[in-house]
Amino acid sequence: FKMCPGRVLCKLPCSGEKEVDLAVQSAKAAFKIWSQMSGMERCRVMLEAARIIREQRDEIATMETINNGKSIFEARVDIDISWQCLEYYAGLAGSLAGEHIQLPGGSFGYTRREPLGVCVGIGAWNYPFQIACWKSGPALACGNAMVFKPSPFTPISVVRLAEIFTEAGMPKGLFNVVQGGAATGQFLCHHPDVAKISFTGSVPTGMKIMEMAAKGIKPVTLELGGKSPLIIFSDADLENAVKGALMANFLTQGEVCCNGTRVFVERKILDTFTKEVVKRTQKIKIGDPLLEDTRMGALINRPHLNRVQGFIKQAKEQGAEVLCGGDLYVPDDPKLKNGYYMRPCVLGNCKDDMTCVKEEIFGPVMAILPFDTEEEVVERANATKFGLAGGVFTRDIQKAHRVVAALKAGMCFINNYNISPVELPFGGYKSSGFGRENGRAAIEYYSQLKTVCVEMGDVESVF
Repeated sequence: FKMCPGRVLCKLPCSGEKEVDLAVQSAKAAFKIWSQMSGMERCRVMLEAARIIREQRDEIATMETINNGKSIFEARVDIDISWQCLEYYAGLAGSLAGEHIQLPGGSFGYTRREPLGVCVGIGAWNYPFQIACWKSGPALACGNAMVFKPSPFTPISVVRLAEIFTEAGMPKGLFNVVQGGAATGQFLCHHPDVAKISFTGSVPTGMKIMEMAAKGIKPVTLELGGKSPLIIFSDADLENAVKGALMANFLTQGEVCCNGTRVFVERKILDTFTKEVVKRTQKIKIGDPLLEDTRMGALINRPHLNRVQGFIKQAKEQGAEVLCGGDLYVPDDPKLKNGYYMRPCVLGNCKDDMTCVKEEIFGPVMAILPFDTEEEVVERANATKFGLAGGVFTRDIQKAHRVVAALKAGMCFINNYNISPVELPFGGYKSSGFGRENGRAAIEYYSQLKTVCVEMGDVESVF
């Protein structure tokens, strides 16, 4: 593998209606085999897939870095989370069960937890391999098949996942990959043999997918955008809060949907906190993402880099102050000169009504906003159409629980940020989507309940 920033990595033909139908039919055939296997049989195959990923961790991480541009340090974490996800759902596969309910007169009822069929996963470009595992893990554990469409900007690593699933012993076609953009996604959403759609991406695209799914009465899981609040109280451990703010804004070049990009800081520590954040931000090592000491790689592509730069320009026009970064970065290495690099940016003098505070930038841009009271900051934190995540830093644990209870967000962090254990459900409120990924909660979204009522006596007829 070699880094070739700004150059074509590979060319893949887009899957048209014919290819999508072939993928769905292939998955449908594999589903007949997989769904009839016991949970323990599925468990063993999924554990083998997790073992292969764990064994090939460094190779897959390198592929993901070239695929996305994030640092190799982060990519390894993504791959670890991926195999942990498959291990977790492998463990649940053998325990999936319904209930037995005793009824009068010796009659009884029971429920069966059954798979949906062929599920569609549509992934984003910021965590290509990890998102594919987050979606396929619970889907496959429940006995479903999956057709997955990665983002056209990051098409490569998910193909390796499909190969690994086959190597692990899954029926061929159980996890199929199709390539393409919006048109391919539309063919998937409209296909009559697709039972469910899980999408990670932008709010506008999520709305379109929901509309398309409605025509076929297909259930959907939507994990969409965010503009999450990170609240720093004056009694917080300052060192920890600063590290939390960096984690909440600059992972994967800031291209993370749950990032805490509205950093509310209690006024009495505003200057101290801001000074320390700026100092740490300026020290972030940018450059070749395959180098071990690099902590920030390149943004996904030129149009996105231009879009992020446009937000910073508009922020300055609206009165925000660029405290550091925001400009393009050109590494010393000549082979990286065409890369889509920028320095991480911290904005001060921000107001709630500024575009940079209201809209999702999806880049390494942190907006700092002062506040005075708990009641005030909770109200301002919730004054957004989004509701994906939120964070609180304070030594007062009662206050921490009180504030997160008041936040209208699906994933909240106390004295940490952007920690995503596979055991915990992940998903949003409001325009950030619905449904959950990870945890036991995801099982509900990849299975359906059948109720069976058994009469042990004569039928009681009203006729």
